[in-house]
Amino acid sequence: MQYNRIFNPQTDLLHKSVLLLGPRRTGKSWIIRNTVKADLNFNLLLADTLNQLARRPSLIRESLVDSVKIIAIDEIQKLPFLMDEIHALIEERPDIRFFITGSSARKLRNQGTSLMAGRARTRHLKPFVSAELLDHWDLDQRLHYGCLPAVVTSHDPWSELQDYAGDYLREEIAGEGLARNIDSFARFLAVAATCQGQIVNFEKAGNDCQVPPRTVREYFHILEDTLLAKLLPSFQSKGNRKAISKAKFYLFDVGVYHSLMGQKELKDHTPAYGLALESLIFQEISAYLSYKRDSRPLQHWRTHTQNEVDFVIGDDTAIEVKSTKLAASSDLKGMRALASDNTFKNKILVTRDSQERMIDGIQILPVSLFLARLWRGDYAE
Repeated sequence: MQYNRIFNPQTDLLHKSVLLLGPRRTGKSWIIRNTVKADLNFNLLLADTLNQLARRPSLIRESLVDSVKIIAIDEIQKLPFLMDEIHALIEERPDIRFFITGSSARKLRNQGTSLMAGRARTRHLKPFVSAELLDHWDLDQRLHYGCLPAVVTSHDPWSELQDYAGDYLREEIAGEGLARNIDSFARFLAVAATCQGQIVNFEKAGNDCQVPPRTVREYFHILEDTLLAKLLPSFQSKGNRKAISKAKFYLFDVGVYHSLMGQKELKDHTPAYGLALESLIFQEISAYLSYKRDSRPLQHWRTHTQNEVDFVIGDDTAIEVKSTKLAASSDLKGMRALASDNTFKNKILVTRDSQERMIDGIQILPVSLFLARLWRGDYAE
């Protein structure tokens, strides 16, 4: 399958070095091979390269002949101390650019690096989105198996997802030393998956996986720092309706979520199908804001009386997601409650309706139409 990624580092590299962060297997190495076209490439997943640079970090400096303009270093979290050497070289050689990838900002920070202190632009790579797959976009397939490149292109996507979860536990957590007790973290990960799309109760999660609430909070932050999940903060309405202040949790890919839950099948007209659609829309909105460098916060809104709206972008766009094929007035309860206290430029209900409609000033949009308008920039700042 041929595809073009929305993220293109060429413009950034004209002005600065780039630190590209993203979960494993989202395509960072593909970007290096097909887009960056570096003069030097150090892949730290290769044992010989890793060992050489671990013993002799100055090898990078020694390799900088005059013809070298772009240097790629893949999976920098394997040797975080290299960031100091790279930092110094950027200061000494303003004519060169580094393109650095990694899957754990946490590992870099824990090793005392400053993430280049502004000397490199930090960007994030996401799984595929609808605007990248285009004619290859299949909603039911993406709802079930997610959007990781290796899964999208696989003849056996379920096996790919199971392998991914295993690789993550072994390499990202145990191998990188991010959690002291890998057995406890494995139990936590299974419990965390059940929190998908839900308000997080740290005490309950701790009881379920048999670890203290303080440790559970740390584990959730590990998922955020390795870019595998997001804790979505609460939008505080301007009116009198008091919103629940706790965060809502989403894993970064709906297919990974299904794998952790052991949900090999996804049936229509079930709560699981609705949650999958909500999770996929979260992925698309999150990716859009990141790729377009849109600084508006992505939040959720829920009151103690159970009125809720899935996503609020800044203070101008509210989005509710329903898997129904024929939206009714009753599906708009949460949106009406939120809009009664706030003025939104865009009030959107994303459904599987066959055509666009309008009810009480709220747009009813089919999934495909919403995604097309999102990536076209209709809801931009």
